[in-house]
Formats: sequence, C-alpha cells, structure tokens
Amino acid sequence: MTLLRIEQSNPQYARPNTTTLTLYSSYLGRRQDVSIYAQNSQSTDLPIVVLLHGVYGNNWVWMDLGGVHQVYEELRQQGLCEFILVMPSDGGIWDGSAYLPLGNFGDFDSWIVKDVLDAVKQSIPMASENSRVYLSGLSMGGFGALRLGCKYAQDISGISAHSAITKVSDLALFTDTALENYKTHDANEADIIYWATKNHQIMPPLRFDCGRDDELFQSNQAFAKALENSDISYVFDINDGAHEWEYWTKHVAQTLRFFDAIELKK
Repeated sequence: MTLLRIEQSNPQYARPNTTTLTLYSSYLGRRQDVSIYAQNSQSTDLPIVVLLHGVYGNNWVWMDLGGVHQVYEELRQQGLCEFILVMPSDGGIWDGSAYLPLGNFGDFDSWIVKDVLDAVKQSIPMASENSRVYLSGLSMGGFGALRLGCKYAQDISGISAHSAITKVSDLALFTDTALENYKTHDANEADIIYWATKNHQIMPPLRFDCGRDDELFQSNQAFAKALENSDISYVFDINDGAHEWEYWTKHVAQTLRFFDAIELKK
C-alpha cells in the first residue's frame, strides 16, 4: 500500500513556519490532516518529533490548545536543536483510535508510522529518509507513542509520553466507546510491555511523566513497575498537576530537552 494523495497548504497564506497536509491515506481509506511546524531553513536531514494527541483532539490541538510551537521557539533561543514538529490526526474515529490497527475500522498504526512519515519526507525539504524520528504524545497519544515506539524500536530514536494511557482499559475513563471496538487481531498488539520486551535489545531511550493529581497516575506507577520487572530502562518523572493542557504545555519542554540530549550524543 502507498500514500495515495497529498494536498499541501500554501506558505503565502499559512501561519508562519506552519504547513498543513491533507493526506488520502491508503491505510485508512479516507482523508486525514497533519500539522507541521518547522522553520524554512537550509538544514537537511532534520530530526522529526511526532506529537500524538489525546481523545477528542485532532492535528491542531498541540499548537492551538497547547502552544507547543511557542515552547519550542523559547527552547530554541536557549540552544535547543532544530526539529520538525509533526502533529497528525489520530485517524478521526470515535473519541479516539488509540493508534491501533483495528481491522475494517482502519490501520491507525500504519497511518502514523508509514503514511504520515512518508508525507513529511515528501513535503518538507528539511526532512529526508535520514531524519531521525522521535515519538511523543499525551494521554491516548502517550499510549500511541509508547506502543509504537516500542513496536518499531529499530526506527525510533527516542520515546516520551505525558499522562499516558498505559493499557486499553484506561480508555474507559475518557470515552463511552465500547472497549470491544479496540480489540486487535493479535492479542499482544496493544500490550506495550510485550513490544518493549520483544525489542529489549534495540529499545531507544524512553521517558514518561505524570501528575500526582492525574486519574492515570496509579496506572503510570504500575507501568513503571512493569518496565522495571521486565528489565527495561526508563525514566519516570512525577510532577505536580492533573490531566489538563496547563500540565502538558509546561512539561512538553521535558520531552524536547530529552530528545535534544539524544541528538547531541549522535
């Protein structure tokens, strides 16, 4: 399967440093959107940071609810490496797709790691096949970043998650969509620890954080324990805060600094 079509915004009319793509995805059988924030520089092979949104959201929320581009620009002034920020729709099903391969509903896994990344490399001159890829996300997007990062470990340079859903059953805290709809063909598909253990030898650096007042805090603590029991290296930061944009806007800087540190070691 291949990416079928790309519609790209005109920089003459778009917001500064912002590109919007509408992709006809072969893996979804329909159109979905991607927002990209990148300065129009002469740099090549720039690293790509994919930011996955949570339930209810779409490609625009990281910028227009979270101000991630402003956080990024502030950090750039402090010496942060140059990145391409890529913010895709999760695929637009129900309150959220969980970024899983869901049979006839759509392959929301391949949509991200294949169609979205292919489109960025075709559309953004600073990106290429040599661009390193980092995954991050919040809530359901945190689940996506953790699972996809562990599953495709050989292609990912770093993983960071905020207030992450760590198992499919956590979705019931946020949506009335029947959990049966998230059942995958392979029973292990949605299990982050399964993929982390399977790819133990090639796992990229992994970090995640959660606020003490977050309804997912105990799940994140249990996830940290499961990683420890599986001898998977990780960093778990516990912060003040709840499951809200104020928290994510503040702590996405941890993600960007984490990826920056990895870049500086390359």
